Amino acid sequence: MLFHLDKMSLSHRAGYVVGVLITLLALSHDCQARVHSHARFVRIEGTRFVVHGSDFVFNGFNSYWMMHVAAEPSERHKVSNTLREAAGAGLSVCRTWAFSDGGDRALQISPGVYDERVFQALDFVISEASRNGIRLILSFVNNFKDYGGRQQYVEWARNAGVNVNGEDDFYTNPTMKEYYKNHVKKVTTRLNTVTKIAYKDDPTIMAWELMNEPRCKADSSGRKVNGWVQEMASFVKSLDNKHLLEIGMEGFYGDSMPEKKVNNPGYQVGTDFITNNLSKEIDFTTIHAYPDIWLSGQNDSAQMAFMQRWMETHSIDSNRILKKPLVLAEFGKSNKDSGHSLGARDQYLITVYESMNKFERTGEGIGGSLVWQLMGEGMDLYGDGYGIILSQHASTRAVISAQSHKMTTFGRMLLGRKH
Repeated sequence: MLFHLDKMSLSHRAGYVVGVLITLLALSHDCQARVHSHARFVRIEGTRFVVHGSDFVFNGFNSYWMMHVAAEPSERHKVSNTLREAAGAGLSVCRTWAFSDGGDRALQISPGVYDERVFQALDFVISEASRNGIRLILSFVNNFKDYGGRQQYVEWARNAGVNVNGEDDFYTNPTMKEYYKNHVKKVTTRLNTVTKIAYKDDPTIMAWELMNEPRCKADSSGRKVNGWVQEMASFVKSLDNKHLLEIGMEGFYGDSMPEKKVNNPGYQVGTDFITNNLSKEIDFTTIHAYPDIWLSGQNDSAQMAFMQRWMETHSIDSNRILKKPLVLAEFGKSNKDSGHSLGARDQYLITVYESMNKFERTGEGIGGSLVWQLMGEGMDLYGDGYGIILSQHASTRAVISAQSHKMTTFGRMLLGRKH
């Protein structure tokens, strides 16, 4: 090589050097980009979320429908508009489904068989979230039959000749567990056709969720679900240790600490907030809160009192016992409730946000909240009574924007304390 270099003309030699320098600069830029990208993943430090060393407290939302809507290209503007309006209101995290098992616009048509068109819809959702500066929490499966869920897995197993007693066998049956693991692997290793980034390498995704609201009638103690959580959490982390992981729980207490069951709304659902979240692979805890459904026979005052106790109890337990961050991952107020008005919903959100902020000031706070749910215009088919359309509900938008501002201010305050 040196011999041939000496024989080169001066102009060729200069061109060679320039070429080498360009290559080195490109490699350097690529390495820097990778380091920067890796640093932008949301991490955990104690009971706090952090990004690049700075505390990350957030105001966010649910929009479960995004992939399903985006599967029809003519409807993708609804996804884009909702994400743009959410970002405009300061919302920075969105929770949505990375599943649709069987049925209309199915992602997974049958075990291991996927519709590429629907997968590209999820690619689009992730790319649009990134474009708007919004992080995603993606859920792998539903407890309920909507969009397939455990019921669809049972049907698939039975069609394959597997002896299944009921939906709760989902947690123990080897065939259904293998179906689930295959789906997790398919999603986490997916190469996004828009961004050209594998899902497992994309910091746009804040966290994976094992299941939306796991429940188990066959074992109210929470032990059956706990075995499944341990196995699946380890499996997810074996595929992807860059992203955070949570279960998707509502927060019901189980048998591990019987004295805490008094905080439940009068019943158990087969989960245990304490033991299920103790797994070292589970990075943060979640609660959902629907006192208007759980305590439907009680008045607004009683329901709000329950809501505040629910948040406070779990905030304390997540910080002191589990030593993990807590997210209020679903809450809202339905327009189907008796005496509903837009003002009543706004006041409910204000009260919930104020309670959250109070807990933050004590140092045993809730790391973020996700209101249920944001929708776009012309989406009545996806409505469940809780829908918020920011472009149409100006007063609600103002409430949400104010909370986003407070979360940003609080994050800066925490950064100031560090320095």
